[in-house]
Parts: sequence; C-alpha cells; structure tokens
Amino acid sequence: MTGADMTGAADAGWVSRVRRWTLWPMLWKEFLQLRRDRLTFALMTGLPAIQLVLFGYAIQTEVRRLPTVVVDASRTRESRALIQVLQNTDNFRVVAAVSGREEARRWIERGAARVALVIPPEFQRDIRRGHTGTAQLLIDAADPQSSGAAIAGAQLAAQARSAQLLAERVALRPPVDIRVRPWYNPAQKSATFIVPGIVGILLTITMTLITSTAIVRERERGTLEQLIVTPIGKTSLMLGKLVPFVLVGYVQMSVVLLLGVLVFDVPLRGNVLLLYAMALVFIVASLGVGLLISTFARSQAQAMQLSFFFMLPNILLSGYIFPRAAMPEPAQWIGLALPLTYFLDVLRGVLLKGVGLRDLLPQLGALTALGTVLLAGSVRRFSKTLD
Repeated sequence: MTGADMTGAADAGWVSRVRRWTLWPMLWKEFLQLRRDRLTFALMTGLPAIQLVLFGYAIQTEVRRLPTVVVDASRTRESRALIQVLQNTDNFRVVAAVSGREEARRWIERGAARVALVIPPEFQRDIRRGHTGTAQLLIDAADPQSSGAAIAGAQLAAQARSAQLLAERVALRPPVDIRVRPWYNPAQKSATFIVPGIVGILLTITMTLITSTAIVRERERGTLEQLIVTPIGKTSLMLGKLVPFVLVGYVQMSVVLLLGVLVFDVPLRGNVLLLYAMALVFIVASLGVGLLISTFARSQAQAMQLSFFFMLPNILLSGYIFPRAAMPEPAQWIGLALPLTYFLDVLRGVLLKGVGLRDLLPQLGALTALGTVLLAGSVRRFSKTLD
C-alpha cells in the first residue's frame, strides 16, 4: 500500500469516527427542541434588541439640566450674569425665581427642584469694591451623582465668571490655558460607554440563566435520566446541551452590536473577528457558571434565584456602570473573579479604542483561566450529580 493510500485510509477513518460521535444526535435533539420552542428562541433573540434600546436611552451617566430655583436678592447686572453663566454650563435649568430660602427649601423638599441658587443683596457691591462676591448653592445631596454634577457645575461657573471679570478689569489674557481633548468618546455620550457593556451583560444572562434552567428543567421532567441511560456519553451530553447556547449567544451579540452601531452610533474601530474570538472564551466561562448553578439547584426557581444572585455583582462590581477604581479594595478583589470584568475591557478596547490582540493578552489569559477552572469544576460536579 502506498503512502497516499495510507493517508487516504487514515482520513477516511477519522471522518468515520467523527460521524459516529454521539454528540451529533444530542445536538440534533437540542436544535429540534429550539425549533419547536419558538417563543423561547424569539425571546432569546428579540429581547436583546428591546433591552439595548431601553438601556441605551435610559441609562445616562452624565447628569445635565438639574431643575434649579433662584433666590436673587441682588437683582443687578452681576447677579443676572452669574445666573446666565450657571445655565451655560448645561448642568442647571432654572425653573423658577423664588422669594427666599424657605420657599426654595419647599421646592427642594417636594422634588420640584434639585438646586437653589441664593445671591445676597451685596453681591454686586462686593465685586465692584474689589472684594469677592459670594453666592450660595443649596443642593439636594440625596443623589450623590446629581449633587456631584451640581458641585462641578458651580465650580465651573465661578471660574468662568471670575475669568471674565478679571479680563474686563486688567485687559490681560489668562496666564494659564489647559485645553482638554477627550479621546475615544469626545462627545462623552453615555450610550458609547453603556452599549458595549450591554453585550457582556446579555451574554452573561443568557449563558448563565438559560443554561442553568434548561438543564434543571431536563432533570425535573425526568428526561435527563433518560438521556443518561442512552449510548450518549456524558461529555457528548453536556456539549450537546451547551453548544446551541453558544450559537444563541453569538446571535444576541450580533444583534446588539448591529443596533448599537445603527441606532446609537457606537464606533467599531477594532477587528470584529478578534472580538468574536475573545467572546468565545467569555461564553465558555459563563457556560461554566450556568452549569455549576445547575448542579446545586434542584428546581428552576432555585436556578433562577442563584443566577440572579450572580448577576448583581456582575452589574455592580465589573465596571459596567461604576468605575472599579472608585470601589473599595474588597469589592475590586471580588470583581477580579468575574469573567465580565475582563470581557468589558475587551469590548470597550476593541470597539472604542481599536486595540489588537497583544494589548488584550492579560484579559485573554484571565478569561482562559477562569473559563478552564469554572468549566472543569462544573463538569466534574455535574458528573457526580448524575451518578
């Protein structure tokens, strides 16, 4: 027999073994089940679009146009100029002029205003005598993010008006000028920051929640035990259950990315193939979490509760909305154990910054390690629960 014949025989043998792999009947069963359960498939593919539009428009990290009331006891040119400069920052929106502090307090207490500007009678007189004109800003600090925006806007307005007055007096240019040029998101739009993160959130929900409940549902119906006694091996059984969800995850990811670019003008500066390849590692890690949950849960309700328990740290501690650098160290350590923490860096790095694989090697290594540990531990525990 010639070398070519031996090579052909080896190839034919390999193809034959692949065809006899018990994974294929399991995959065929899962795809048939997805086809019959059209409502679930429609929810898994249609909900991402709805959630993207909802979150993209609703979640705004920048606070603008806070309703403001004004107590102007000076009623002079300088007081009106200060009010105008304050509004020009776009952090404030004057909704009413009130007579005094008590009325301003009532506006804030009933939620009709978030800020009150109090300008004393001697405001213009102090400025023209060369003294510092002092005004007071009363802020509803129940919402720290809004109060932070109000404080920043007040400081910006004071600096801008001071610079104008100094320039009028001495006719000199300011001695220092710092020109800011923001990169990657120059308009500072929330959607540009939020939408890439939605890809990771939706994949986490699908891979974790749907996977865990699907396996538990098989156990509740008794079909899981029926599958175990078939010639299908446990590895083929688990792969057959998990691979369809990988494809569903890619469909969700494609829908969200397409809508993000078309609806929210999210830039796509990097290599899409690199993003999809990195997403596979994240999906495997998330599948490991879902499989692990399914080994502990004995009902779909328990699986859902455990999945949602896992979702909350992902949203709060991964850097999806709040910067991780501002978190306490224990919270940052917990975030390092979440696959979403690293995948968010991948999403924003590829989409917004156009980074390559070399810049993402730390994230790839962390995702690979987490995915290996989670999936291996889940498969081992899953096998034990079947015995």
